[in-house]
Amino acid sequence: GNPLKMNQAAHDVDNIGTCKLVDAAKAAGVKKIVMISSILTNGRNWGQENSPGFVITNAFGKVLDEKIIAENYLRASGIDYTIVRPGGLKAKPPTGALKISGEDTLNAGEISRDLVADVCVAALTDTKVSNKVLEIIEDDEQPPKVFNGLVM
Repeated sequence: GNPLKMNQAAHDVDNIGTCKLVDAAKAAGVKKIVMISSILTNGRNWGQENSPGFVITNAFGKVLDEKIIAENYLRASGIDYTIVRPGGLKAKPPTGALKISGEDTLNAGEISRDLVADVCVAALTDTKVSNKVLEIIEDDEQPPKVFNGLVM
């Protein structure tokens, strides 16, 4: 897209569009939403606004500022949710073990899109992650393992 229109695009997609999806899901009687967001989405509230990851990611249309609005909208919706905040996305298979961390704890790291998908599917039915935020990256100091549910 046009780099001069990134702020508007982030607002339209990551804020307004996501909030409209929450409204549509609620109107349709959806019982659970798994939202993919990003680590550092809430970075301003835990002193990370000057961290390299926050500065670089938020430079693209203030996308993290738009994502936190949508996250908070989902939280207030009354629908059961899990917000998955992955690190930087990799298009290749996992090279490290899945690391699941709590809300506002990770400020760097990468993760395979495959693992993000595994976590999202598991979050649909795992009651341990009901109304929670999961931050996920790969721990490259540990070898990759076969995904076997959300071990926290």
